[in-house]
Amino acid sequence: MVGNPDFLTGKGQEQGPELQELESPEGELYLRFFITTGDEFALPATGIRRIIEHPPDRITPVPNVSPLLLGTLNEQGRVIWVADLGQFLGYPTQMNTDRTEIPVIAIEEQGTMLGLAVNQIVGTDWMDLDSLNLSQNTPDTMAPFLKGEWVIEHDSSKQIVRLLDHIAVLRSARWAA
Repeated sequence: MVGNPDFLTGKGQEQGPELQELESPEGELYLRFFITTGDEFALPATGIRRIIEHPPDRITPVPNVSPLLLGTLNEQGRVIWVADLGQFLGYPTQMNTDRTEIPVIAIEEQGTMLGLAVNQIVGTDWMDLDSLNLSQNTPDTMAPFLKGEWVIEHDSSKQIVRLLDHIAVLRSARWAA
């Protein structure tokens, strides 16, 4: 580079403070969300195909299927079965569908896709698997689908974030019931 003698030597321009403050994230990327009861869960980002938010009337009810299934959703020409994740995990209350949009997390494994309807998506977060604990006080209906939980401390409170096993959810025999 004829006009820039500092190009090869690396001298001359210092890194800006915004670049110096960036740290490499610890752990793996997870999507955090709430189900109907307000309990927080996470799924590994690698198992998520897409996140969809549609009005409830875009989910077409299907007769004679498991009561855990809200219906189907056509997303870019692909039909996705949508399930009430809270009911699947054993919570007694059904998802409130009287709202403008329902967040659906589409998970996929070996060509099988399922949409999990949740109450609210929190966002993504880097979480360290080394700090994952065994799940405590977990109902029997939920236990087979959990890999563990994180305890996140905020000042004087603790937040429990349970890690779901998306493959166990997809392969569950509960869908046939």
